[in-house]
Amino acid sequence: MYSRREFGKLALAGVPLCSVLSAYPKINSMVQGVQIGTQTYSFRDRPLDAAIKAMIEVGLGDCELYSVHIEPGGPAGTRGPEGREALRKWRLSVPMDEIRGVRKKFDDAGINIHAFNLSFRDDFTDEEIDRGFEMAKALGVKVITASSTVTAAKRVAPFADKHKITVAMHGHSDLKDPNQFAKPESFAAAMAMSKYFAVNLDIGHFTAAGYDAVDYIKNHHDRIMVLHIKDRKKDEGPNTPWGQGDTPIKAVLQLLKKEKYPIPAFSEYEYKGNDDAVVEVKRCFQYCKDALA
Repeated sequence: MYSRREFGKLALAGVPLCSVLSAYPKINSMVQGVQIGTQTYSFRDRPLDAAIKAMIEVGLGDCELYSVHIEPGGPAGTRGPEGREALRKWRLSVPMDEIRGVRKKFDDAGINIHAFNLSFRDDFTDEEIDRGFEMAKALGVKVITASSTVTAAKRVAPFADKHKITVAMHGHSDLKDPNQFAKPESFAAAMAMSKYFAVNLDIGHFTAAGYDAVDYIKNHHDRIMVLHIKDRKKDEGPNTPWGQGDTPIKAVLQLLKKEKYPIPAFSEYEYKGNDDAVVEVKRCFQYCKDALA
């Protein structure tokens, strides 16, 4: 059995991922009864295999899989029309065995995939929406998280009902656009569309929008599937290193601990750090440990 340090040396030496991970034990990143993990977006600077290696190095055993880590062509915002059509074609044709192979990589690494992050947008066809649910099934998850729009959500609702998979809407902090999920009222409107709609609460964005994350979790914990943990300043302020913003990270984690809410808390490294993402996410993980001590 390899230690994490030995694993890192093997990875740097170019040893194939599968040859090392096949013997890797399940990583336990539960802290004081609170499941800590990460959104793989935190490692958006590297491809999937390297992101998995990074999670092992940090010691995180649960995650939300960022769709861009398995899709061709890079982030959606960098694709032109031709790239968007290529992505649509890939989504509609990718063999599900390939998607199941992604799950196996995480399983072999001792990492659980709690949710699949696929952000349904207004340009999704019905076929793409349906296929997204099929991918979630192939990944073995019961939750899709989505940075979506209210208009797109209305189209997604019947597919969530059909597949019986929960879609947790991810909130941001743009209070001016009524088509975005930012206000508690927009989450409530989504949850009224389908019993399979829920909330992916980003406590950093929620704080930046002027809301109280602790109070919201107390009142809606049964409909929150995932928390994104980050630090931001109030009044649409910037992302900051943890502990330098206004987000009540410690109070939120202590609430999960005290009330035993079964909501995973996933770090989302988004501030401008001075070090490699692995180092920065390690700092975030340590912050969680200290906050829960």
